[in-house]
Amino acid sequence: MQIEKLTGLEQIKCMIDGTIPHAPIAYTIPMRITEAVKGFATIHARADKNHLNPHGGVHGGFAAAVLDAVTACAVHTIIDADEGYATIEISIKMFRPVPSGENIIAEGRIMNISKSLACSEGWLKNHEGKILAYANSTFSLFKNS
Repeated sequence: MQIEKLTGLEQIKCMIDGTIPHAPIAYTIPMRITEAVKGFATIHARADKNHLNPHGGVHGGFAAAVLDAVTACAVHTIIDADEGYATIEISIKMFRPVPSGENIIAEGRIMNISKSLACSEGWLKNHEGKILAYANSTFSLFKNS
C-alpha cells in the first residue's frame, strides 16, 4: 500500500483498522482515533502517571495535545493525497481537571475551509459526557511538493 496516494480520510481509516500505525505522538500521549468521517473525528485517550504535574494532577499539556490531535484529525479527513496542513493557532479553554487513569473522549469537527486555511473545533469529555476542555484551531493548508 502506498500511503502517500491515500486521501487523509483513507489514511485515518487505515489507522483505525490497524493497517497503518497511528502517529508516534499517540504512544507518548496514549490516544487512538476511533471514528472518522469527512469533517469529523473521535479520539479516545487516557492520562496516566507519566502525565502528572508536580501537584499530582494531569498536566494541562495533556489536554492541549489531545485537542490539537483531534482538531487536526478533523482537518486530515478533508485533505487529498497531495495535500498537507499545519497548526498555526490553537486556543484552549479548560473547564474541569482531566482525570488520570480514566478514558476520555475527544471529538473534533471542521468549522470552515478555504483554499489556504481550515478551522476546526474540539471537545474533550469525560465518560459522563461532561466537557473538560474546548479548543478552536486554525490550520494552514498546502500542496505537498
